[in-house]
Amino acid sequence: MRLVVVGNGMAGSRLVSEVRARDKDAKITVFGAEAWQPYNRVLLSNVVAGTSSPDQVRLLDPRWYADHGVTVRLGVEVTAIDRDCQTVVAADGTREPYDVLVLATGSEPVVPPIPGVERATAFRTLDDCERIREAAASARSAVVVGGGLLGIEAARGLAGRGVPVTLLHLAGHLMERQLDEEAGLILRETLGALGVAIRTGITVSAIRERHVELAGGELIDADLVVLACGVRPVVGLARDAGLEVERGVVVDDELRTDDPSIFAIGECAQHAGRVYGLVAPGWEQASVVADLVTGADKGARYRGSRLVTRLKARSVELAAMGETQLTEDEAEIVRFSHRHNGTYRKLVIRDGRLVGAILLGETSAVGTLTQLFDRGGPLPGDRTGLLFPDLAGVGGAAVADSPTRMPDSARVCQCNNVTKGQIRACWESGARNVEAVATATRATTGCGSCRDAVEGIVGWLCEQEGVSA
Repeated sequence: MRLVVVGNGMAGSRLVSEVRARDKDAKITVFGAEAWQPYNRVLLSNVVAGTSSPDQVRLLDPRWYADHGVTVRLGVEVTAIDRDCQTVVAADGTREPYDVLVLATGSEPVVPPIPGVERATAFRTLDDCERIREAAASARSAVVVGGGLLGIEAARGLAGRGVPVTLLHLAGHLMERQLDEEAGLILRETLGALGVAIRTGITVSAIRERHVELAGGELIDADLVVLACGVRPVVGLARDAGLEVERGVVVDDELRTDDPSIFAIGECAQHAGRVYGLVAPGWEQASVVADLVTGADKGARYRGSRLVTRLKARSVELAAMGETQLTEDEAEIVRFSHRHNGTYRKLVIRDGRLVGAILLGETSAVGTLTQLFDRGGPLPGDRTGLLFPDLAGVGGAAVADSPTRMPDSARVCQCNNVTKGQIRACWESGARNVEAVATATRATTGCGSCRDAVEGIVGWLCEQEGVSA
């Protein structure tokens, strides 16, 4: 099989490693428009903050490709697909034939059409991080435009470097897609205490020399302007090739396009009308395609993903999942709010099942709620215990930081779909620390938010057997 993968980001690189794990003989060629080795885009805010180096967010060792017989073309963009000849054409003029083609072209930042926007830097790639870090070294003030996940993470990273930063957001509250108004307000206050000034309901009209101009003429000082205004799927290559494209490249449950030899995964793919912008769905899709193209599981199908959004900003704990915007008329709502402590917890329950949740501040309940949301099973009658599992029993629900109460079926690592049972089996096979478990299962290698739970499980197993972790 001649497999060509267009895109060497988190989805494309995962697909390549999944295919090679199943098929040692497939001829694999991967094209990456970026010159970098594949890296964990989820952790870019750590690079901006200076708590991680580019090498520390790398997904594959540079020697991996040669060691596994994979041809990699870094910094080489694919410009066309010749479907009749089953060949891709690269920017350097080379033509690469394929039996199976997988598009993992990802997404690109939305850049608003305003005067002076060329003075700003988008926050999307490792090259962007390098530019932001260089500018931040001498900046006396910074503005981040966009109050979604990326914008908040960028602003927190800059504040952590000691740069006075103002976050501007068009909507009425932060992360309006994931949070309700009250959670957005508490998040705003939490970030404010960490040095991020926030203005919501704001429209930027222009970016001037050392200033950002707002609608109405107000000027805000800014030696550095970072754009985090959302992303859009990169679909030009697919559209030019005549594939069906709506918001993303349209795929079926096998992740195939309307050309049976071409698949699409990750942020460029649209499945059942939905485009996913998080890492876990892309990795799940990569596993399905790897099963199908290698024949490891010809019945593999992608049925969609249940998303848990985690904010990766230092000193801010936030998780949101499912349908968080439903009202009291549409669902049972259970909430607890303590603005002074920066704590907000909300459950959205419909037909006795958890369909959404927000956890802001100390998040000891996140393990329990993620598992209940993921399984879609009936909830225990004690709703208070769900919000405060450390104070009350939860009717058998598992708590991620209490390994003795967690069933083996509980999913510990959302990004990589790793269960407690898999971690236990890995430990029993000789992996006695978190690093060894991560190597064997990939747990902790996505957003990293499950690391405490994995450490707890490994520590508990070692304690039970009287061995050293």
